[in-house]
Amino acid sequence: MDHTPPLTPERVLRRLEWRVVRRLDGRLQGDYRTLFRGEGVDFHDLREYEPGDDLRHIDWNVTARMDSPFVRQYTEDREATAWLLLDRSASMAFGPVDRQKDLVLVEVALTVAQVLARGGNRIGAILFDNEVERTIPPGQGRRQVLRIAHHLLQPPRPATGTTDLSVLLRAASGVARRRSLVVVLSDFISTPGWTSSLALLARRHDVVAVQVTDPRESELPSAGMVYVEDAETGEQIFVDTDDPGFRHRLREAARQRQEELTASVRSAGTELHTVGTDEDLVRALARISQLRRRSRR
Repeated sequence: MDHTPPLTPERVLRRLEWRVVRRLDGRLQGDYRTLFRGEGVDFHDLREYEPGDDLRHIDWNVTARMDSPFVRQYTEDREATAWLLLDRSASMAFGPVDRQKDLVLVEVALTVAQVLARGGNRIGAILFDNEVERTIPPGQGRRQVLRIAHHLLQPPRPATGTTDLSVLLRAASGVARRRSLVVVLSDFISTPGWTSSLALLARRHDVVAVQVTDPRESELPSAGMVYVEDAETGEQIFVDTDDPGFRHRLREAARQRQEELTASVRSAGTELHTVGTDEDLVRALARISQLRRRSRR
C-alpha cells in the first residue's frame, strides 16, 4: 500500500526551497539578476553605441537622424514583472517515469517564481497545451507562487493536434504590455513558423528561452525491436534499437534539429538554454547564470 502523501503546492514549493533555492543561494551568492533579470525595464537615456552593446537596444530613429548608432539605456526596476510561458503539450510527458520533462518544467518554473517573489517582483504565467489553457495575471509574494504551483500540478487536458508555439508566444505579446522578463519553458517541439513570434516578443522584452530535454530523444537504449510513438501525433513505427545504422541516424537527426533550433532562437534575438531530465537542477541553473553573465559583457 502506497503511503506517500499527495503532492500539494506547499509540499512541492518547500521541497524546492530546501533542495534547489538554498543551494543556488550558495552558488550564485545572491546574484540572481544575471539568471532571472535582464537589463532595466525603464527608459533612462541615449548614448552612442559601443562594441558589445545589445543590438536590440539600438534606437533606429535617432541613429538615422544622427548618422551614427545610438542605444537606449534603461534603469533597473527592482520590482519588475516576469511572465512564465509554460508548455504542457503532449511531448512534454516524456522521460523517466519519476522525472519526465513536464516535472522538470514545474521545478524550473517554481524555482524562478520563488526567487523573483523573494525580491518583491510580480510574476504571471501562461499555461499552454496546444492552446492557451490558463492565464494567471501577475501577482506578488509566496501566495502567487503557490497559485502557479496549484495550476501546474493539475493534469493537462487531453492533447488535440500538434503543438504550435506561435499561439503561446502571440498570447504573451498580447498580455505583457510593459517591458518584462519573459521565460519560455518548452521542449520546442512545434510546427514551424513560431520564430517570428519569438522575435516580436524579444524586441520588447528580455526573453529567456529554456529547452527541457531528455537524453533518449537522441539516444535510445539498446532494447531490440520496439515500437516508438510520436507523442504529438500518436504515429507509431517499429524500429531495431540494436541496429548501429539506425542509432547513428537518430543521433545525427537529433544533432541537426538541435543546431537548427539554436540558430532559429538566436536569429529571433535571444539565446537557447537547456535543462535535461538527467541533470542536477542547481547545476543547470547555475550554468544558465554564467552564460547570461557572459553574454551581457
